[in-house]
Amino acid sequence: MPFELDKIDTDILESLLEDGRKSFRQVSREIKVSTPTVKARYQRLVNVGLIKAVLPVIDLGKVEDKTGLKLDKIRSKAIKNHNVKLSKDAVVKLSCDYCKGPVHGKPSILKFSIFERFFCCPSCKTLYKEKHHGRIQSLSENLNAR
Repeated sequence: MPFELDKIDTDILESLLEDGRKSFRQVSREIKVSTPTVKARYQRLVNVGLIKAVLPVIDLGKVEDKTGLKLDKIRSKAIKNHNVKLSKDAVVKLSCDYCKGPVHGKPSILKFSIFERFFCCPSCKTLYKEKHHGRIQSLSENLNAR
């Protein structure tokens, strides 16, 4: 089963596509949900792999020619697919964080610290936990120490 985006998810994404520098508080006021909800939803969108990065939009008119040309090439690669309008019934195809295969049906989820990892089956989840045991334990301990 793909990850389904609801109205709150799409509203958050549309707000951040407008200006990725907005704070969670600004987004929450704009879409009329609580700030913790925006933060949790944002983190979930990062965890499922929908949000890969937050990139600056540079005013190339303020940059000298040689640097401007180089930055323009970088910008055109980075924003090639960002003129996308999200529909309200969009879904996100999940891929297994261990074997990279598609996740069909309900994913097996591993939650640690502020992260969630999604797996196609319990065995991939177990293998991932074995492979990354030290990192998972360290992240969990760092969160508990705060």
